[in-house]
Amino acid sequence: MKAWEHLKTITHHKGEVMKNCFKVGMYKQGLFHDLSKYSPQEFLTGCRYYQGNRSPNAAEREERGYSSAWLHHKGRNKHHFEYWMDVDLDRGYQIAGMKMPVKYVLEMFMDRIAASKTYLRDAYTDRSPLEYYNRTKDVMVIHPKTRRQLEILLRMLARDGEEKSFQYIRERIRGKHALK
Repeated sequence: MKAWEHLKTITHHKGEVMKNCFKVGMYKQGLFHDLSKYSPQEFLTGCRYYQGNRSPNAAEREERGYSSAWLHHKGRNKHHFEYWMDVDLDRGYQIAGMKMPVKYVLEMFMDRIAASKTYLRDAYTDRSPLEYYNRTKDVMVIHPKTRRQLEILLRMLARDGEEKSFQYIRERIRGKHALK
């Protein structure tokens, strides 16, 4: 039963990201988003720790002290800022966030919308992704420019809604990479 529910959850999430990516012309990213969630390394762990109201990775992390599924996932999906963490030689070998290409910032934005819709269901509002971000932003190791780009989009979504935000992405960002 948990396996079926987990499969439905990750497929719903993937469908939401795909639908939103398609709305802004990001077809390849929509199609290939989160395919690693169907791999044995992520899917079986997701089934074991499935709860329905949050990521199974959180439950695995609480039990084991880390999430093997998350470590696998973030290392294969460029729309996660954690994928872009590396040693910054200019900062004396500190771990730092590297600047993300805009197409992955956009996919990260779509991913946050879809995750909020998937887990919050009827309680979702266009403010939900920003509210989640605000709860976690102080511990994020993310490049300052990437952070600004994501925050612009999350604030726009909260203020203006999906339609205007997606229009902005289609008309002002796609092809130009002009998000500042």
